[in-house]
Amino acid sequence: MKNIRVVIITGLSGSGKSTVLKAMEDIGFFCVDNLPIVLLPKFLEIRSDAASEISKIALVMDLRERTFIEKYVKVISRLKRKGYRIEILFLEASDEVLLQRFSVTRRSHPLSEDRTIPESIQLERETLSSLKDMASDVIDTSLSNIHQLKDIIYQRYHTALQGKRITINLISFGYKYGLPHDADIVMDVRFIPNPYFVTDLKESDGNDTQVEEYVLQWKETQTFLDELCRLSSLLTPLYEKAGKSYLNIAMGCTGGRHRSVVITNQLKKHFSERGFRINVNHRDINRE
Repeated sequence: MKNIRVVIITGLSGSGKSTVLKAMEDIGFFCVDNLPIVLLPKFLEIRSDAASEISKIALVMDLRERTFIEKYVKVISRLKRKGYRIEILFLEASDEVLLQRFSVTRRSHPLSEDRTIPESIQLERETLSSLKDMASDVIDTSLSNIHQLKDIIYQRYHTALQGKRITINLISFGYKYGLPHDADIVMDVRFIPNPYFVTDLKESDGNDTQVEEYVLQWKETQTFLDELCRLSSLLTPLYEKAGKSYLNIAMGCTGGRHRSVVITNQLKKHFSERGFRINVNHRDINRE
């Protein structure tokens, strides 16, 4: 196994790849933007032979480089066989958000020749679908500003992997604000009695002890948690075996303030007791 960690940042145009690359640079990665995919093996060979202190490399690769789509599968597969630890970080966002970003920046889309921006976005999404399937991690940046996206990258990549355990990203959310698009597993906890309709609990959130006690008192909650933890214990080693670096698990209730927060916190305890690296994001806890 080569001693260089390589993160290839790719995904949809306008999804925040430049922001992510800057965040990677801030936490100690050697960063390169738009390196041609055919030069990647030689680039890594030079870095490996140079007795360099560089052990972490992040590269943005996307459709701006015309041979990328044709070559990436073959090149990345060959490098993995040689022992390089290649991770693919795929960034995406909703069509509406991408359109807004292109409108604000007045940038042209790399596929916009003879196409409208919406047509270009759709073509790029279709073209990169197989690359997304190969990704070690997928981040939807639709609801993240620059600072929030940098925080996500810092949490996920600041500490070099010490072991081979998968990192668990836990998200609570409200269905009224939309699904987290980067979730691998989504669980709906709206079947649990809602603290929102209890006068003394309505203005609190799922981090409050009284709200937690209310949500956990029900038999159906305890049964669900038991089954959820059992399912998680089954799936995580299978994802690890498949080479996945991150597992994104989302818990949803109506507004994302009460039930989903409590269940997410309980799931955090489950994974913490088993030694997993965990990130928690209560996405909608402060929404009205």
